[in-house]
Formats: sequence, structure tokens, C-alpha cells
Amino acid sequence: MEINIDELTPMMQKYMETKQEYKDCILFYRLGDFYEMFFEDALTASRELEITLTGKSCGLKERAPMCGVPFHAVEGYLNKLVSKGYKVAICEQVEDPKQAKGLVKREVTRIVTPGTNLDTYALDETKNNYIMCVVYVDNKYGVSVADVTTGAYYVTELDSERKLLDEISKYMPSEIISNEAFFVSGIDLEDLRHRLGITIYALDAWYFGDELAVTTLQEHFHVASLDGLGLADYNCGVIAAGALLKYLYETQKTTLDHMTAIEPYSTGKFMVLDSSTRRNLELVETLREKQKRGSLLWVLDKTKTAMGARLLRAYLEQPLIDKKQIEARLDAVEELKGNMIGREELREYLNPIYDLERLISRVVYQTANPRDLIAFRSSLEMLPAIKTLLQDFESPLLMELDEQLDDLKDIYELICASIEEEPPISIREGGMIKSGYNEQVDHLRNAKTEGKNWLAKIEEEEREKTGIKNLRIKFNKVFGYYLEVTNSYKDLVPEYYTRKQTLTNAERYITPELKELEETILGAEDKLTALEYDIFCQIRNTIADQVVRIQHTAKAIAGLDVFASLAVVAEQSNYARPKINEKGVLDIKGGRHPVVEKMIDNDMFIANDTYLDNKNNRIAIITGPNMAGKSTYMRQNALIVLMAQIGSFVPVQSANIGIVDRIFTRVGASDDLASGQSTFMVEMNEVANILRNATGSSLLILDEIGRGTSTIDGLSIAWAVVEYISNPKILGAKTLFATHYHELTELEGKLSNVNNYCIAVKEKGDDIVFLRKIVSGGADRSYGIQVAKLAGVPDPVIERAKVICEELERANMSNLAANLPEIPTQHKAKQKHPDDVDLAQMSLFDTVKDDDIIDEIRAIDLTNMTPFEAMNKLYEIQNKIKNRW
Repeated sequence: MEINIDELTPMMQKYMETKQEYKDCILFYRLGDFYEMFFEDALTASRELEITLTGKSCGLKERAPMCGVPFHAVEGYLNKLVSKGYKVAICEQVEDPKQAKGLVKREVTRIVTPGTNLDTYALDETKNNYIMCVVYVDNKYGVSVADVTTGAYYVTELDSERKLLDEISKYMPSEIISNEAFFVSGIDLEDLRHRLGITIYALDAWYFGDELAVTTLQEHFHVASLDGLGLADYNCGVIAAGALLKYLYETQKTTLDHMTAIEPYSTGKFMVLDSSTRRNLELVETLREKQKRGSLLWVLDKTKTAMGARLLRAYLEQPLIDKKQIEARLDAVEELKGNMIGREELREYLNPIYDLERLISRVVYQTANPRDLIAFRSSLEMLPAIKTLLQDFESPLLMELDEQLDDLKDIYELICASIEEEPPISIREGGMIKSGYNEQVDHLRNAKTEGKNWLAKIEEEEREKTGIKNLRIKFNKVFGYYLEVTNSYKDLVPEYYTRKQTLTNAERYITPELKELEETILGAEDKLTALEYDIFCQIRNTIADQVVRIQHTAKAIAGLDVFASLAVVAEQSNYARPKINEKGVLDIKGGRHPVVEKMIDNDMFIANDTYLDNKNNRIAIITGPNMAGKSTYMRQNALIVLMAQIGSFVPVQSANIGIVDRIFTRVGASDDLASGQSTFMVEMNEVANILRNATGSSLLILDEIGRGTSTIDGLSIAWAVVEYISNPKILGAKTLFATHYHELTELEGKLSNVNNYCIAVKEKGDDIVFLRKIVSGGADRSYGIQVAKLAGVPDPVIERAKVICEELERANMSNLAANLPEIPTQHKAKQKHPDDVDLAQMSLFDTVKDDDIIDEIRAIDLTNMTPFEAMNKLYEIQNKIKNRW
């Protein structure tokens, strides 16, 4: 809709001028008690908020579309728009309408976006609300992440799309801002928007200038060089961090003093968990329902504070790979586990503590109200007792947290002395400053309640002084308070009386004392409200000046909460402290799945052992029927390793955990119809990612590789993948490999570091009983028909399946291992980086360019070949193309 601004009314012209500055936002324009929206914004808001659309005379022939929301209930409407990905600019009245000459002055005071929403009631207190900035420059990604509700601020650099997607999966930002180059970098932005629900904006190019980024960071942190911030090696990251900070300044319209530090990090300092692994292991939410219940976080989270809950989530998202740091956490958990009385007392003190991180952010933002300060005070009240309690603990990490924890006594005493116990929510209503804190407040407050007594006292005193017995103090709106003297006593009026009005029978006077009292009484309420507001702001600013101390204390509280939570879980669930080694040995005795055992009766869960190393026990081939527990067994081992590396005790009788740099899982797939990918393509993409990015220090959990295609193709791919992983010159990662292809058990004798295991099954005639126990050796059959029977497949189908199975088994494939060639390794000598591996060269199914061989393949009539004949034909063709290696 084209609008001629010159034809608009003065108020609407001002509106349009503001709108031009914030074209990408829905503008909430304050008019009295409402935020109004006009034109296109009104159409959008009325639709999205489901509110009535009206019209307003604006100087044009047609009324301007208009809708509005009450100012006192704006947060709910804001949250609804922001959750749908909209930006909202809040335009406030910045002067008193009573004192304004002409139009009331208005300014945009804040821009609310998905990543900068400050409404703690709309946010999940157990997780951070991150905003991420991504800069794509010279095939590198600079990444900066912040949470404006807590002051968290991070920066890193990444060299591949896969690593970027892993970081996005880790932080799950609600908003991503980027340069234009990121939009053409090849990242699937629609997937991020629709599958992950992330709002993505490209900012103007000027945000990403090198000089602006450096200057913005230097001015914010008051440093002459970025070297002191640890950013010397993050050239691309600095651009992202500077652009993000500039964007936050532009949207928040405040100093951001609560962002007191920036933390550069390398992804190599933490265990790498790609997005598939996070989903498959259900670390923080379940795979299907997306709920916390049923996840590992659900099991481990017994935290008492919101800060602790967020930190525990962060630990799960970023397991450690440094042995000393892991052992330090384990020491803290062990000491808390062993001192039940001290631990439970500590948790009692933690329980009343509010979210100090987000409270201090509200204080710095100047949005904290009196009740926020009372919550702050009640939290600080617990700190001295916690510090006293920590004197009994000796583990280095707990002692470090004790040093970091400031009892903040000065702030506690300030709030105690100044803020009423049950103050109003609004800071504009008065009634929030305690009596005795400020003399002027006390005087004005007395003026409201004691005014009549003061007037009566003056009246009595003046009668005594003057001898005028019928002297009265009266009031009207024109003259205010005055002394009235009848004409019969006019001669006794003293000189310090000033005549105000002459009546027929009396005279009215004023004295300096009465005039002063009048000003006190009549302006007391307004003055008191304004004075209390000023004093409250001073108190709030005083607290804001101590933001660094408060944030350090908040982090210490969060750490104590996490370790106490892990100690409680360890005690209640009978977890054991794992030993940590750097030799690559994974030795688990009596391992259990931490989630599954909570979902069922603990006594019913069957514990299992696991042993893997970097020598003769690198790969375990696990066979057995569906429903027998292969997936549960493999995932429990991955979770046990991950738990150990966050510093948690683990569900085992005993465990010696070799630190792994990465965990990869491939445990089932589904069609990705939106991107046109089949189940098998999704599976192969995940396999390719694993084989390209895993290292010899990784742990691989592979379940049913090759199930998405034909039996021959699937078996061949699974076989080739095992050979590839097992070769230490190529990969050599510790691997649990579950399969229905029991033919793969032939690899135990063929490859020295491959061992067979199976799920024990007890047969009763045509029925089977799952024993859930992992035993050495391979299964020679899959029991698929028996499982189908357990599932309730009709008997005629079961009987027919038995007949067909007997016919197919006549094609014996037992000589497969003898016929397949060894996978060569010579070409690996030139490989420098996992990302350089060419899977096409490594595959047994490389594209053959020789016309004769292509013609031969085309001529094969697979429909008239037995599986055995097909395998022999495959072997024959492979021999012909060996010269390609």
C-alpha cells in the first residue's frame, strides 16, 4: 500500500518516520494506555494475534488499518509474535504527556527478537535462549553465540559446514544473524528454519566490517587490544563477535554491562557430538516426543536452581576430553556423594535461590522491579550458610567454587534496609521504600497520613500566639490552605500574616509555615511516588555496578548445584565412579542403560559387560534378533562413556573409560521427504559423515548398516564398512556394530581386531525368549520369523514364511568370506585429514568407467539369479576392476 506521507496527520507522519527506520519490525507505537499498530503492521498483527482490526482517520481518503494491545499486557502479545519469528520495535512515550508541548515525544526503546526476548516467564528457565551470529568468509565460518538473559558470550571458528551444523545443533539458537555470504554458502537454511525452528536474518554488510568489529569489542570490554581477550587467533570469529555485539546494541538500546566477558573456545577442547548422535542418544529430549522425560538429562537433573539446570545441560552438550578436568569433577561428585548430610544441607540452601544470572541481567537492563530485588535478597540470604558449609569439603573444585562464591553481604544489607517486604510490582506506584531508609520519604509519607494532625497543631499554636479564639484553618481549590479570622478579631492579626482574600465577615490569611505545609501535603503523594522511583533506580544501579561479583557467585552456585545433583543420582541409582584412561581401553563390567532402567523396574534390567581397545578388540560384531536388546546395549555404552566424560558417576559395577574424542551413532533412519531423501540415502549420508570425520580415538555405534537396500547390496556395504573401520592405517576406531547379517560373523577369523558377540536367546519349540545378555560368539540366524510371531503376525503368514525361508537357505552363502578380496590400504598413505578421504575410491562399489564392464553389468539378469550366483558374479567383476586400486 503506497502512502503519501505529506497527506497524513502530524501524529501519523511521526509514526511513519519511525516506521521507516524499522522497516523489518512490527512497530508497537505507544498511544496512551495502548500500543497501536497501523497499515501493514496492523494487518499482520491482527492476523497473528487474532485481535480485532479497526481503522483510524489519518488524513487519507481511507481510514488506516489499526489494531492495538493494552500496555500492561504487552508481554504476552510480544511473546506470541516473537515465537513466530517476527521482530517487534517498542516505541515508548519518553516525556510526560502533561508537560509535552504539542505531540508527545516518542522513541524506540527496544527491539524484541526471538534471540533477545527478555521475558523470563516466556522462556524455559532450564535452558539458555541463544542468539548466534555466523560469518562466512574465505570458506571459514566465524561463530559467536550469546544469551542476553544471562550475559553468556562465546566465539569460535569452524572450517566445515558439518562442524557448523554440529555447533548449531549444540546451542539450538532461537535466532541466527549472518552476512549475505552465509545465505549462498550451501547451508540448508530451510531445514534450519522449519525442522529446528530457528529464525534467520541476513544483516547489512556494514555490520561485518573488520574495523567496526574490533572497535566495538575494544570499547565494550575497555581494552586497547583484543589479545588480552584471547581473540588473537580468531580473525573470522572476531567479525562474528563484533557484529553480534553491535546488533545487540542496536536492538537492546542499553549498555549490555552484564556481558562482562567473552569466552573463545576451540571445538577440539570438547567431545564432538554431531546432530545425529545428539538425537539418537536422546541427551536432552526424546527422539519422537521431544520431551525431557525419557532423556539422559531427565535422569541426571536433580538440580535445585535454574542456573544449575542450564549448566548441567551445557555439560551434556559439551563433554570434556581432558583427563584432569574430568577427574576434578569426579572428585567433587565423589566427596558430595560420600557426605550425605552436608550435601543435603547444601541442597536445602540451594532450593530457595532464584535465577541470579537472569535477575542481574534484568537489573542491568533496568527492567527489574521491587519484587525482583526481594527475590534477589532472599537468594543472597542463603550464601553465608553455603560458604560456611563448604569449609567442610576438600576436593579442589569445590574449594575453587567456594573462593568464587561471594556472600554479597553489602548488597543483601542494602536491599534489606531499603525495599519493603511485600512491595508492589510496579515501580511507578510507590510503597516500595522502607520507612527509616530515607528521611525525605518518611517526611512525605507522614504528610499523607499526618497532614490533618499537622494542620490542627498549627491552628492551636496560632490561637495561643494571637489570642484569636475562633481562628480556623480552611481549604479551597483556588487558594489552598489559609487561616480565616472573623472581623471581630481582625485587630489581633499579627504582622507575619499575609492577606489572601477579604470576605464580608472575615479575612483570610497565609503564613510561611502554612504555605510550606500546604506544599508538603498537596504534593506529597506525587512527590513521594517520584522520590521512591528515583531511590529505587539508585538502589538498582548500585546493584548493577556489582554485576561481575554477582555473575561469579551465580556460576559458583550453578556448579555446586550440578555436582550435588550428580552425587544424588549416583547414590540413588547405585552408580560407580569410573576410572579414566588415555590408552583407549573401554572396560565396562555390569553396564546398564541409565534411562531404560528408570523406565522399567530396575531389578528387571539385565546388566552387560563391554571390552574394547585399540588392539585385538577394536570392533564388536553384535548379532541377534530384533527386540533382543542390541540397540539398548550399544546406546548404554555410548551414554556411559559420555556420562564419565562430563564428570558423572556411571551405571556400572565398575568401569575403566578410555577418553574418546567423538561419539558417532547410526541407529535407524527415516525418510526425509522434504529434501527428497529416502531412508537408505539418509543412512548412507550418516555413514559417510562418520567415516569421513571419525578418528582412531572415536567411539562408533553402528546399528543395521545396509538395511535400507537389497540384501546383497546391504550385506556388501556393511562388510566393506567393517573392513574400512577395522584397518588402523585407515581409521581404526572402537566400534559396536549390530547387524542382522549374521554372515558378517565370518569376519572374526578374517580380521584380527574383530570379535563376535550375540544376544542370548532361549528357544522353546518355535518360540524364543530374549535373555538380554551379551555373550561371546555370533548368531547363525536372525529369528525374524519368531519375532514376527511374537508381534502377532497371523499364523498363515508365519507358516508360509517358514516354507519360503527353507527354500532360500538352500542357496548357501557360507563361502562369502573366502571369496571377497582384502580391502587395500596403500592409497591411504597420502591422506592428511579425515575430510580428504574419497569414499568413492574406498568403496567396493566404485563407478566403473570401462565400457566392457558396464555392458557386462547391464546384461546381468538379476531376477533369474540365485543369491549365491549373484555373489559369485560380483566377485568376478571385482577381480576385473582390481587394477583400479
